[in-house]
Amino acid sequence: MIIYPAIDLKNGQCVRLHKGDMDTATIYNEDPGEQAAEWARLGFQWIHAVDLNGAIDGKPVNVEAVRSILKSADLPVQLGGGIRSLAQIESWLSEGVSRVILGTLALKNPALVREACALFPGQIVVGIDARGTRVAVEGWVEESDIEVNDLAALFEDCGVSAIIYTDINRDGTGKGLNMDTTIALAQSTKIPVIASGGVSSIADIRAVRSAFVHGVEGVIIGTALYNGAINPLTALKEAQ
Repeated sequence: MIIYPAIDLKNGQCVRLHKGDMDTATIYNEDPGEQAAEWARLGFQWIHAVDLNGAIDGKPVNVEAVRSILKSADLPVQLGGGIRSLAQIESWLSEGVSRVILGTLALKNPALVREACALFPGQIVVGIDARGTRVAVEGWVEESDIEVNDLAALFEDCGVSAIIYTDINRDGTGKGLNMDTTIALAQSTKIPVIASGGVSSIADIRAVRSAFVHGVEGVIIGTALYNGAINPLTALKEAQ
């Protein structure tokens, strides 16, 4: 399994939100590039970056911060937040981003996501953020009537490289992953699933590792790495 250390970007800084609230962000590093270099030094294989301002505004905002991540760490980067068009997808991929994460676009324009998969094979990830089983979009501001598994089904066999499932109610809370819903999603699709939201301990990593047989290929960890609840080296060892 793969552990994706998170770098969430707000106003050019590396932050973590409390329950998705932009007004309660904790700054963990004023230099995202420096943080990316640290994750690379510790031995992580990927970086998961999110343009939080972009997710709200519907367009890329933390462009220079993302560029600093790409420049500072020789690791593949998957990036989400505010990516709403083929032109923006192509632009980020040309900048050196390895995979782009499409969330709001996946719900509002699934045909464009399928087109992107054809144009950029292996480089499109669908992000499904949900409260329970209902999909939320626009930086978690809007909640839809669409069920998680129904949205995932729209992208079966079109070349999506992974689905990131985040339980919004758990993200940043340290309450642990929602493994029941994560596994249910993974069992409903052939697309590999990445778990996210609420990771608090090594037990969560072990749970994801156990769910690998169901199609859960990895986990995104943010707060628990920053606040010391999970030791990075111990996490990497458990993931092997």
